[in-house]
This record gives sequence, structure tokens and C-alpha cells, in this order.
Amino acid sequence: MIVTTNLKNLSKALTMVERVISKNPLLPILSNVLLKVENGRLKISATNLEIGINYLLGAKVDESGEIAIPARILSDFVKNLEGDKLNLTTKNNILSINTEKYKTQILGFDPKEFPIIPKIKNDVLFSISSKILKSAFSTVLDSMAISETRPELSGSYIQFNSNKFILAATDSFRLVEKVFELKQKNNLSFILPRGTVMELIRVLGDLNEDIQVRCGDNQISFCTDDLELVSRLIDGNYPDYKKVIPEKYISKVLVKKDELEKNIRLAGLFSSSIADVNLNCDGKTTTITAKNSDKGEIQVVVESLLKNEPFNISLNHYYLLDGLKIIPTEHAVIEYTGPGSPLVIRPENDNKDLTYLIMPLKR
Repeated sequence: MIVTTNLKNLSKALTMVERVISKNPLLPILSNVLLKVENGRLKISATNLEIGINYLLGAKVDESGEIAIPARILSDFVKNLEGDKLNLTTKNNILSINTEKYKTQILGFDPKEFPIIPKIKNDVLFSISSKILKSAFSTVLDSMAISETRPELSGSYIQFNSNKFILAATDSFRLVEKVFELKQKNNLSFILPRGTVMELIRVLGDLNEDIQVRCGDNQISFCTDDLELVSRLIDGNYPDYKKVIPEKYISKVLVKKDELEKNIRLAGLFSSSIADVNLNCDGKTTTITAKNSDKGEIQVVVESLLKNEPFNISLNHYYLLDGLKIIPTEHAVIEYTGPGSPLVIRPENDNKDLTYLIMPLKR
């Protein structure tokens, strides 16, 4: 391989792919990136066997070829170089990197040892703005289970039907559902792993273009002209979460989101070992209290507007903050659905596109 490429673009490509690299002592090849000439461009690939990323960048190709190179040393070296261009040459699994100031050789590995990243050749299911997709995944991330005791809960449930794009996530203690209008003809559903959701949020943050989505046999890909992320899907049936979402409420409170969020955070400093805070909604105020025998106690009053009967509920303040964080409107609507039933948080103006539930704590 003999290739000349832009230094800045190569550094960006390595930054984009290296996060998925696995430190697996049983498979040391996974700590490498694959450099390969493909269709007149330089392709940088990395995988941890669950997620694979390919990044294509423009290059002047004098000779095709490929090599697997330890990702850390290549990335650290390239990011500390100066100049505009660099020349990459491979021979006998050695990568030579030459610029005006540097001549370097890095020992590589046989590219045939590098795992194959699946190529999904099915038709595009749909295209969606990278900004919308990032926002959607950011909304459900915190509610996915971290433990894989129940693997189906350690991911986001995604469904397409009736021109809607629906995402849901739950860890059994809280639940979120986000609905987007999306013109497409497919009816399907799958579970996307939490690690993939996290990686997509990171990758999509640097993009401002449409993403093409394809599905294959237990695989999914998210592509642009330069970038492709391929992930496995989680096997299993997602629970029928819609049964948990209450259809009616007993009381409803309208409150300024930022003010409530700030004071919940303050009250959380005095919560007990179960991270509990208490909300007492009555008339035109909501009183937040927390008490800890080792730290002290707090009571703070925020303005709110109550519809129907007063109520009192104890909640995990971390879950409450996670819910308020994703509300996109100035005010949040809190719906009380009865003793022992979940508390529902929504945006104002009767917006049902976003629903967040928290199970109350027993007192």
C-alpha cells in the first residue's frame, strides 16, 4: 500500500473509530485498526465484535494494500504530528509513515487476522437527520438497564409502524417512550444494545447530515457517505411496556422545569441511602423534603399549579432528575396516578410524544 492523505482527516478518522476498540487479551487483534485501500479511498476500521465502525477518507492511492496496526500507538503518533499531508507505505506488515519532518515505522499484523465487519446489503429502511437521531437516543439512554441480568432491558426498544418512529427503554424502576413522526413504509421492531446507543450518540454529535439505516440478520447499520457503524441486535422479546403507562391521572401539576430540577438536586444532597426525596403537591406550591440522619434535612418550596386533589409521593431523586433533563419545554407536567402507581412526567401543552415514568418508593 502506498497512500498520501491529509493529516487532519486521518486524525479525525482515528478518533471516530478508536472508541470501539476492545482490550481483549485473548484476541489481541481487536486492539488494532485495519487500514485498507477501497474504491480509491483509505478505509479505517475498528471492531469489538459487537460494534464495527468503518470510516472512509480521501487519499491519493499509488498502490493498494491493507495492514492491521495497534490503534493506540498509531492514534497517539498521528495526533502529535505537524503538517498537512503524510505518506503511508506498507511492506511485510510494517507501516511506514513519512512527512517532511518524520520518518517512522510501526510494526503491524497480518490483516487477514482482523475480524470481518458484516456488510448489510439490504435496501435502506429509512433516512433520518443525525441531529434528530442523536436527540432520540439521548432521551432513552439513562433509562436502559446497565446490568445484563435481563439482556432485553439492556438496550432500547425501537419500533417502526404507521409512519412513526418509536423508542422506549426501561430498567424496571423507570420507563421512557419517545415518538417521532417519520414517513416510511416498513413495520418492524428490534432491540439496540446500550453500548451501540452510547457510541451512536458520540458519533452523531460530529455529524450534520442524514443517516441511512439498514437491517439484516440480527444486524443493523447506520451510514453516511464517509461513515458506517454496524451493530448486532439483542435477541429476545421486549416486555409490553405500554401496559405500564397509565391511561388516566388523578392529579396534575404544572411546574417550571429548571426551578424544580435545581431544587431536587439540592434536596438530593440530604437524601437517605435509597436516594429518596418527597414531593408534596398542594394548591399553588410543591414542597420538596429530604432527610438523612447523618447529614441533616431540607425543605424547599417551589411555585406550581395543581389540578384536582393534593398528593404526596416519595421518589428516587436521580430518576427524577433524569426525567426532567429530557423534557424539552420550559414547564414540566407531572401526573399523579394513585398510591403505588407510577408518576408520569411529560412536556407541557399536552404533548404525548414524550412520556417518562418513575415508580414511587415505599415509605
